[in-house]
Amino acid sequence: MDYVTAVPHPRSEAAAPTRSGRRSLALALLSGAAGAAVVLLSSRQSWSSGTVAVAGGDFPLTAKGSDVTGVPAALAVVGLAALVAVFAVRSTGRLLVSGLLALSGAGTVAAALLGAGDNSALDEKAAQAAGDTAATAAALTHTVWPYITAAGGALVLLAGLLALRHGRLWPAMSGRYERGGTPGPRRTGPVDPDRPEDLWKALDRGEDPTGA
Repeated sequence: MDYVTAVPHPRSEAAAPTRSGRRSLALALLSGAAGAAVVLLSSRQSWSSGTVAVAGGDFPLTAKGSDVTGVPAALAVVGLAALVAVFAVRSTGRLLVSGLLALSGAGTVAAALLGAGDNSALDEKAAQAAGDTAATAAALTHTVWPYITAAGGALVLLAGLLALRHGRLWPAMSGRYERGGTPGPRRTGPVDPDRPEDLWKALDRGEDPTGA
């Protein structure tokens, strides 16, 4: 009895990395842009509140994320710039920019978590309101916004990790077009009739692989 061995289709094998690259690219763009937007938005929200005793009674105090730390918002801007720059560079440059993107996300997470319990901004406002440098905020409460900021940083970190892992499969801005904005000539080598993948590529280009 003869057995027929299935041979993988050359085009199917070639398309697998392309599909993987497109999926990782879409996920990285979505997570990076969404994460940076979340960080910038949550940095403007109230992270903590409290009161300080003054002559007229208890004076309410509120500290926004930007009052507590400016690091997350700054790193979100750096992350956005790195996300765009990934497509403008190749090879080692892309690896370095991808690393910067990942570090921006990791730094945002760390800064947000450290700022979640930081009361120094409220204490400064308490000293100003009371006119006493020794005054501190009381009746302290904290919101979930620092943790939302950390979640946004985690999305930026994810985009960086995807860029490090799959960035080599992504297109570059200058990869398809030459100077002047016109498509560059496609360089093709001789077709090897013993290589099925060469035959398929020639057929896709509309060429006669037999050379007739």
